[in-house]
Amino acid sequence: MKEIKCVVWDLDNTIWDGIILEDKNVTIKEGMIDIIKTLDSRGILHSISSRNDFQTASDKLKELGLWDYFLYPEINWNNKSLSIKNISENLNIGLDTVMFIDDQQYERDEVKYSLPEVKCTDAAGYKSLPVLPELNPRFITEDSVRRRKMYIEDINRKNDEENYTGPKEEFLKSLKMELKLKQAEENDLQRIEELTLRTHQLNTTGRTYDYDELKSLLYSGKHILLTAELNDIYGSYGKIGLVLIEKLSGEWRIKLFILSCRVMNRGIGTILLNEIMSTAKNEGVKLTADFVHTDRNRMMYITLKFANFIEMENQNGNGMVVLNNDLTVVNHAPEFINLFAEKEWN
Repeated sequence: MKEIKCVVWDLDNTIWDGIILEDKNVTIKEGMIDIIKTLDSRGILHSISSRNDFQTASDKLKELGLWDYFLYPEINWNNKSLSIKNISENLNIGLDTVMFIDDQQYERDEVKYSLPEVKCTDAAGYKSLPVLPELNPRFITEDSVRRRKMYIEDINRKNDEENYTGPKEEFLKSLKMELKLKQAEENDLQRIEELTLRTHQLNTTGRTYDYDELKSLLYSGKHILLTAELNDIYGSYGKIGLVLIEKLSGEWRIKLFILSCRVMNRGIGTILLNEIMSTAKNEGVKLTADFVHTDRNRMMYITLKFANFIEMENQNGNGMVVLNNDLTVVNHAPEFINLFAEKEWN
């Protein structure tokens, strides 16, 4: 069962009882505030798709103290399927990780027809939302608790970048980014499990690992498990990357490489790969990587190719291919980012 990353709410007779354009004194449904806050504390995002007047509806949500909980709200007169598509694109999440809640069967059917991946739910059952398995992640990590805040920080980054008139590299320098690559510790494993479960786009193999598997790999002596964390002047992106390397005889094999979609346009993947390449070269080992082509991870394949990974002739089962890097070209991190890499992991 796919974990839900964002709940998209209707407003009239869903968040509150009544129609706000007919009565501005509509009252919020019983327990609704607690439900929204509970899901938010689990790292589940919220947004809005409502046919309504933006100013009237947003004023009411501000009055209720809820406005800041909704990211990229779509309060307009568009089809709700279009609004939900816009929300998923702005959040950079798959439609199959979105739940839409509306009191009107017609609206749910319109979304279901146009976006069959979206899970549509009748607003009448809103009180049961906190107990649904797809809204109950196994672990609530520090990054989960901060997820909405991290998205808000990212919105501020994007707005400032769009308004920046100088060269892109100058803007990137102004961010004062710090990238930390280190050997994972046991207290990182919950977040690592979460990354494998939630990240499908920037994921080299699509493989998921649970906590116990990760713990076994961490202490196996035959694997290197790395985490990457990114910070800048706006705040922390949290743990945004994972690399699992199997140590073979004279060879390091990258079994899994994952990046958060929030850092897609920062060149982080290439920077991390070059650091691993540099370390492998110093160790005198061959470097290869597993890759499974899917309809969503093409950007990760391009990242590997840009780092000079070449697909070999041999292929494993299940559509997996192996790429090799001859380590003849290893670039340093660009000037706009400070890389801190622990070397104990090699």
